[in-house]
Amino acid sequence: MRIIIINGPNLNLLGKRETDIYGDLSFNEFFQALQEEYPQVQLSSYQSNIEGELIDKLHEVGFDCDGIILNAAAYTHTSIGLGDAVKAISCPVVEVHISNTMQREEFRHQSYISSGARGVILGFGMQSYELALQSFLK
Repeated sequence: MRIIIINGPNLNLLGKRETDIYGDLSFNEFFQALQEEYPQVQLSSYQSNIEGELIDKLHEVGFDCDGIILNAAAYTHTSIGLGDAVKAISCPVVEVHISNTMQREEFRHQSYISSGARGVILGFGMQSYELALQSFLK
């Protein structure tokens, strides 16, 4: 099974930025542990701060892999283009957020990704990624 985690803007700073919201673990540290825990999954990751690059990556992998775990970060709430890209591909997508966006600023309550996603997981910290991965394994 091939699963890719695609992360959007500022998630390259996990472990350093707003640790009260996002924790102090870097994504790379978390990702290594996830790979070790799920050796049966061909797990890869991609991160970009650039909206068009995220859309290009969805187009590139969206017809070949078994699942995409997408944390579009702030683009979740602003990018119709990313939402359209999720709807355009055949690979199932699970939308993930580390924080519970519904407990945060009102603009974070809107998602352009959700309507095209298989499901949405939010508010469980980095474990949100693992829950999404488990949804593909069931």
